[in-house]
Amino acid sequence: MEDRTVIITSVNEAWARNGSLLDLYRQSFKNGEDTEHLLNHVLVVALDPAGFRHCNIVHPHCYLLGATNDNFTSAAQFMSKEYLDLVWTKLSLQRRVLELGYNFLFTDTDMIVLRNPFRHITVHADMSVSCDSFSATRAPLDNRVNTGFYYMKATNRSMELLRYWQAARTRFPGDHDQGVFYNIKHELVEKLKVRIEPLDTVYFSNFCEYHNDLGSACTMHAACCKGLDNKVHDLMDMAAVWKNYTSLAPEERKKMGGKLKWTVPARCYKSMGWH
Repeated sequence: MEDRTVIITSVNEAWARNGSLLDLYRQSFKNGEDTEHLLNHVLVVALDPAGFRHCNIVHPHCYLLGATNDNFTSAAQFMSKEYLDLVWTKLSLQRRVLELGYNFLFTDTDMIVLRNPFRHITVHADMSVSCDSFSATRAPLDNRVNTGFYYMKATNRSMELLRYWQAARTRFPGDHDQGVFYNIKHELVEKLKVRIEPLDTVYFSNFCEYHNDLGSACTMHAACCKGLDNKVHDLMDMAAVWKNYTSLAPEERKKMGGKLKWTVPARCYKSMGWH
């Protein structure tokens, strides 16, 4: 972008195949408010060759990460040592982006984009990160952060943050990058003086802490939802609700105060074990 920001997301073969999450993700930019132009600034990082091939069919900016011939489609492969190695390698790529002088917004692909997210990302923080749950009355880092969506400015502190984050992996063997980040977030602030800003779930919503305010939502993330089919099904439902909402005249939207029938998704509701 003009301010040297790139949007990065990552996929495996299962997420990139026709009719799966990558299609939903890309389509949401086209159907969102002030978002379609952002699609040309999205770099899709493929974690396996099959994902890369699928990406190249639908998107102009694809990058194959790693040198493996494996396709990570099964649940076992998804959290295998090889897969985790690739996920952690993703941080090396992000660090290189910062070193080249570019800011980045990283997002998981199991989400839909409704409005331009940069409207609610502060320019004063080194890192702005989404949350599974958020309360303004808590100390900022007491909110449960979710690294499925975070923005980083190209600063020396941000680069050091990524180096520290990667190095901390050895202290928490077998853990995902998000779990390690949650364990070290206070260290990052105290030792590196990094400024980390948690993002309000009213704007960056998810299936963990649910909001039905379509007048404010910028993204909807299928976090806390187990199973690819569940994610695809319920994000499709969400996209349909959003399309109905945006078809309303401005005065109709104002009259309803941004609220529409935007309920906890049925399949993900069950996958979370809620009753």
